Amino acid sequence: MKTIRRIGVLTSGGDAPGMNAAIRAVVRVACYHELEVVGILDGYSGLINNNMIEMNARSVGETLQKGGTILYTARCPEFKEEAGVKKAVENAKAAGIDGMVVVGGDGSFRGARDLCRQGLPTIAVPGTIDNDISCSEYTVGFDTCLNTVMDAVDKLRDTCSSHARCSIVEVMGRDAGYIAINAAIACGAEVCLIPEKPFDFETDVLRPVLAGKARGKRHTIIIVAEGVKGVENLEKMIQEKTGIEARTTILGHIQRGGRPTVRDRVTASRMGGRAVELLLEGKSNRIVCMQDAKVVDVDIEEGLQMKKTISEELIELAKKLSV
Repeated sequence: MKTIRRIGVLTSGGDAPGMNAAIRAVVRVACYHELEVVGILDGYSGLINNNMIEMNARSVGETLQKGGTILYTARCPEFKEEAGVKKAVENAKAAGIDGMVVVGGDGSFRGARDLCRQGLPTIAVPGTIDNDISCSEYTVGFDTCLNTVMDAVDKLRDTCSSHARCSIVEVMGRDAGYIAINAAIACGAEVCLIPEKPFDFETDVLRPVLAGKARGKRHTIIIVAEGVKGVENLEKMIQEKTGIEARTTILGHIQRGGRPTVRDRVTASRMGGRAVELLLEGKSNRIVCMQDAKVVDVDIEEGLQMKKTISEELIELAKKLSV
């Protein structure tokens, strides 16, 4: 078993609140075990371009409350090629790095797998606001994102009700509706549209809007995952069919920022710390994940092949609560 003396850590893919808590945990748990730590800047690009910094316990002071990632993140097309991966591993080994921790989404996990294939022990930690990592019931950043969406929708409802409008809110979720369906329940939305479930405009949108109006509601909230697309057309159709003024709000990247919640800070800390322990145990090619509220780990290949589906119970609950 290879002795681990020096660990590298990087963040990749879209940033998520709580990534800094994960970095902090990696650094401080490594320091606890008297290991050296190297921070890789700008994700996999930093490995290829030798953009690295020495880190210690003080390097991550005052970072728990910060959104984003202090190590930054960037796209790296070069890393998608075998030559790019080999160069990254060569640079890591030249820097004395014995093992890596990668914080990010499924694309980042594929990169972690490729590092392992080239002989660099690597552990992955799920950090993505979409909560769409199949092997983990929870991903770092999801709770903070939902609280940001909830706050925005609550404010939109105030003005929506004042003007008797329909508010269409587009949230993130290109291929997954986890943000949308949970936000719909938390915010009391009348309609929720997600990419996993095709919808009929007359039945799933028009009928609830008109039913609410008939009951005397002065506002309607419609939550739409970005993967559904066509929110501008939806706004036009609602106005034409109901006579109700509709306004669209695209929350966009505001959902990625902000101070991480307690749940994201604690979960990220647990996962980051466990990643270091796995490397010390001689493990590699693993994803640290949450299953049944416990921090466990699975093989990266196995994790990438798993499928995660939206709970039908949540979908039905959102409908029942909207009456």
